Amino acid sequence: MRYALGLVFILFCLPAAALAQHREPDGEIALWPNAPAPGSEALAGQLDEIIVERSEEPDVIRDRYVAQITQPRLQVFRPDNPNGSALLMIPGGGYQRVVLDKEGYESAEALNEHGVTVFILIYRLPHEGHENGRDVPLQDAQRAMRLIRSQAVEYDVDPGRVGVIGFSAGGHVAGSLTTRFDAAVYAPRDAADALSAKPHASMLMYAVTRLSGPAVHEGSRDRLVGPEPSADVLAVYDIAQAARADAPPLFILHAIDDTSVPLPNAMDVFTAFQPLGVPTELHVFDTGGHGFGIRYTTGLPVAVWPDLVAAWMGRHGLMGEEAAAD
Repeated sequence: MRYALGLVFILFCLPAAALAQHREPDGEIALWPNAPAPGSEALAGQLDEIIVERSEEPDVIRDRYVAQITQPRLQVFRPDNPNGSALLMIPGGGYQRVVLDKEGYESAEALNEHGVTVFILIYRLPHEGHENGRDVPLQDAQRAMRLIRSQAVEYDVDPGRVGVIGFSAGGHVAGSLTTRFDAAVYAPRDAADALSAKPHASMLMYAVTRLSGPAVHEGSRDRLVGPEPSADVLAVYDIAQAARADAPPLFILHAIDDTSVPLPNAMDVFTAFQPLGVPTELHVFDTGGHGFGIRYTTGLPVAVWPDLVAAWMGRHGLMGEEAAAD
């Protein structure tokens, strides 16, 4: 895998002690080994992945994002005391980038504290030249869910207790997996692709869900389906419009003062799925804004979200018999 030279300089010029402060993934899983990802064949050798550090003090706190991705992968964060549950974690970035630390590493560590094994998805972006770009994030999410189940024994995971959690535009990817888990968006590669891609539970965190109307996040919409999607496109890619009765249980969390992805993105999904009989839980907080992850919750009620997620997972059987009984 090739990275921009600027990335190597940024990371390796940090003091060794500073680097040691930050936890690194416990493993990595290539989604499409031995061949280009579907729809990315023409980009092989043409698009160099970059990782950009935006923090002015990366030895204190990192704020990186990934873009120009052609080799999607899972980065694994394993808890000290695994309970068999697992989450496919999908960071946001407006379908322009994949945020690595705030909605990835830091959130993974918080859920590790609850015994959850976390697989962070570094997924391809729809506007970077991939064939049928609007479906490449879903291709990666489906493949990731299947690979987690196929390698469950290796990672001390129960394949019957695997959920998905997505933030912002990553919440749209999670929502797409929730509504299109059985869509034939790529040709099977190996035995893993015979497994189900349906998550056992879905968590949408300040998620992009609406692709039309006043609540739309225009950047995500434009990069995914273009500025003027047809009614047929909206029926598939707008999460509220694509609601289905056989979707997994939904956990939805949003802040009222989110000016980037307005609250109706959460409310509309709740009112679309709940009448269909899908177990749906909605948490709305007065303050929090957008993109808070873990680091921007200090002193706010929304700081409890990892505990809320873990408790909800327990109520829906993902944490095992003991957690479910609690």
